[in-house]
Amino acid sequence: MIKRVLSSVVLLACGLTLAGCGGQSDEADQADGDTSGQAPINLIFGTGGTSGTYYPLGGALKPVFEDSPLIDNVQVVATGASVQNINNIMNGTNQIAVVMSDVAYDAVHGNNQFAGRPARIDALAGLFPNVVQIVAMDGSNIDSVADMAGKRVGVGKVGSGVEASAKKLLGAAGLSYDDLAQVSHTGYADSVTAMGNGNLDVAFFTSAVPNSAITGLFQNNDAHFVNVADTTEDKLLKDYPYYEHYDIPAHVPERYDLNKAVHTVAIRNLLIVPASLNEDVAYDLAKRLAGYITSDSVSIGALKTISPDQLDQNLVLPVHPGARRFYDEGASDQGAAQTDGQAGNQAGKDTSPAQ
Repeated sequence: MIKRVLSSVVLLACGLTLAGCGGQSDEADQADGDTSGQAPINLIFGTGGTSGTYYPLGGALKPVFEDSPLIDNVQVVATGASVQNINNIMNGTNQIAVVMSDVAYDAVHGNNQFAGRPARIDALAGLFPNVVQIVAMDGSNIDSVADMAGKRVGVGKVGSGVEASAKKLLGAAGLSYDDLAQVSHTGYADSVTAMGNGNLDVAFFTSAVPNSAITGLFQNNDAHFVNVADTTEDKLLKDYPYYEHYDIPAHVPERYDLNKAVHTVAIRNLLIVPASLNEDVAYDLAKRLAGYITSDSVSIGALKTISPDQLDQNLVLPVHPGARRFYDEGASDQGAAQTDGQAGNQAGKDTSPAQ
């Protein structure tokens, strides 16, 4: 393929902007169905710890996004998850990331960790819910969040969405870190190790269901889920609009095969990008994500629980204009298909033989 010759000034401009410029031949554009003239760009994809759900999610989406003629390479990196991912988006270290809705809500409103510096981020898509899963060791006498007073608690890594969620749940139960005997900023794997060694009484795991770390804990130790219910749940749902009630069902083998359902709460995950991302890039990423989750190639079980018509619904962030264009086109196509179907049905009625 013969590339256009670009001046050094244009090359420098391309390197300094995420939107990119100039690029592929007309033949390549036509073959890929792209006529934007957008040069391929590189994306650094912020995820989470390697033992969590975000990191394998990034790995699954990497080849999906790299199939785009607008994307040259996607580098998936392990991070401290939501808060760090948003900070990395803000400073340009990452160009796409997975975060939890509660942290994203704080970021765009300049609350908590983002006080005085609201983030300019948009949602590319809403994903599956992150379920707040609190696991306590048998014999710890912890059956509610309020029971964590005076206990040794794993709250997730510093700055993670898990920690942000833990703080809100503790607050809803009238507790703070000062009320705990020990606060451990441990990730999933380290929390399980500490619990197995007798060094933690209870830990927060905010992720998709099931969480492999919890599965491993149950296989080797006597532990139980802690319900989020009653006044703690009521206050949480009232104070924070991004939480929703969630039950982990009983007797479902792929969801821990519990004897009794767990009453808890959940927060939706979001795929976010900078508000400044090129609209054509955002459009194509949203399009490829929607196509992937309806294909037979989905390797992440949690992605099988969502459908394309949910990707832009009930989000706490504005949808990126490029992604919005794709979702609106999809809605229009569905409406047109329904109209055509109704017209066909009516025509069928009009031409049916009289009874």
